[in-house]
Amino acid sequence: MSTVAPEKKSKEAATSSKEQSNDESTVEYTDGFHLLIDALKLNGLNTIYGVPGIPITDFGRLAQANGMRVISFRHEQHAGNAAAIAGYLTQKPGLCLTVSAPGFLNGLTALANATVNCFPMILLSGSSEREVVDLQQGDYEEMDQLAIAKPLCKAAFRILHAEDIGIGVARAIRAAVSGRPGGVYLDLPAKLFGQVVEVAKAQQSLVKVVDAAPAQLPAPQAIDRALEVIKSAKRPLIIIGKGAAYAQVDDAVKQFVESTGIPYLPMSMAKGLLPDNHPLSAAAARSLALKQSDVVIMLGARLNWLLSHGKGKAWGEPGSKRFVQIDIDPREMDSNVEIAAPVVGDMGSCLNAILEKLGSAWPQPPEAWLNEIAEKRNTNLAKMAQRLGADLTPMDFHTALGALKQVIKERPDILLVNEGANTLDFARSIIDMYQPRKRLDVGTWGIMGIGMGAAIAAAIETGKPVLAVEGDSAFGFSGMEVETICRYKLPVCIVVFNNNGIYRGTDTNPTGGSDVAPTVFVKDSRYDMMMTAFGGVGVSVDNRDELTTAVNQALDSGKPTLINAVIDENAGTESGRIGNLNPQSTVGKK
Repeated sequence: MSTVAPEKKSKEAATSSKEQSNDESTVEYTDGFHLLIDALKLNGLNTIYGVPGIPITDFGRLAQANGMRVISFRHEQHAGNAAAIAGYLTQKPGLCLTVSAPGFLNGLTALANATVNCFPMILLSGSSEREVVDLQQGDYEEMDQLAIAKPLCKAAFRILHAEDIGIGVARAIRAAVSGRPGGVYLDLPAKLFGQVVEVAKAQQSLVKVVDAAPAQLPAPQAIDRALEVIKSAKRPLIIIGKGAAYAQVDDAVKQFVESTGIPYLPMSMAKGLLPDNHPLSAAAARSLALKQSDVVIMLGARLNWLLSHGKGKAWGEPGSKRFVQIDIDPREMDSNVEIAAPVVGDMGSCLNAILEKLGSAWPQPPEAWLNEIAEKRNTNLAKMAQRLGADLTPMDFHTALGALKQVIKERPDILLVNEGANTLDFARSIIDMYQPRKRLDVGTWGIMGIGMGAAIAAAIETGKPVLAVEGDSAFGFSGMEVETICRYKLPVCIVVFNNNGIYRGTDTNPTGGSDVAPTVFVKDSRYDMMMTAFGGVGVSVDNRDELTTAVNQALDSGKPTLINAVIDENAGTESGRIGNLNPQSTVGKK
């Protein structure tokens, strides 16, 4: 238990401590600062991502002094993104610490994103005093932060008394990791930190959370129903989502796929749960597999926009499919289409229950279906290989990603962070992953700006090298965090695909005015110089050999590196491959 040094006590605490012990010993006190630190450490939460400032500056200092790792960012949103990815990688809530009002709002985007993506995260924010906020008396950065946070996260709590810190932290942890994980907001008014409590009482108030995410067993009849539907399939398909990757039941997923012999399609952050070169992977035959399958088994995946909501042209004729869905949240079932066999429970318990009943005589899918997928996969991979092998200067997206594909094949243990429009969409299908939870990207919301936060958290939490592949637009959202990467000397290599603009750098101003088009950036920018400005390594390349050499040197050295990869500005397409989501005006068109 951390204690408050006598010279640090408030006058009130000093007065109240006089002559309170019969044996003339001095009563020890602690305060809200130290009590919060003790509550977090007791529960194994030892890393904080955040931005210092009023009223939490001293909390960061004291946390570091008490053995916690405090990673200070340049912007709260990126600290929040780091905390969210930390939660995804560790299954423990990542911690983001922000100042009040504007800082809280900056962190709120990351909190909402964590909730949508089912990443466990706790946003801890200092705040103004309740009595002033409630009367709207104009306090410093006055804002009712709890009310604002509630609709955007899984749970929100406010702690008003130091004696409640232990319970408050425990409730936040349970809310973040139990059931479907998500973001939690913890409101910490400034006066809370200075409150003084006797050490004995403080120790009794701390809570060590036991079994924060208990197993949720599926109903036996749900397992039987699911197996009957799967057994009836002629063209079955498994879709593996990042929920299965988060669960860290990799062996069970692998055993289920290989025992049933069913082709599988991994969602982007589930890539590597089984190697992308696995013979049952249908990733390179995605369109055919989705359209022609008759039974689809969803493992921790959701039928949202990333899967065309389970309907439409991508899925073939209406009513041609039956779905088996394994998810920890019953509300997910029937969200877009009817689920014939819902299985509600945690991924490990559900898969183990299924595997127990499969038996060694489980019928394998018809050979014709397996051959159809294999033929389409091989044809598409052969076509792709021709594009990836092109030696272009400047590079296009396929040339550059083909080089990085080979780097990761030779270094399967590194973590890949990926965001952008074309840079993200093409990388999903081009770069193979071989190990689970090695690919981190924009996830369910598809937002830009997660790159540097995710890269920093990946390096901090795993200690392994990170390759961040960024579109030039996406990098702009969090690019200043290269200073953070350099400050902490992290083994992060950033590759910025620079094609002078959003999607491409060739748009023009239709009026002929001096302003450039809204999607165009400064031509021939040198992003690599940002890294050299802070003591890192900066390199500019325009061909695949230079790119390969620069990335390998960066990963070997472990030094913060930014590679400005020059891409042909004509190479991009509108919104990558989701341009249909951009409505277009028809006014004046015939």
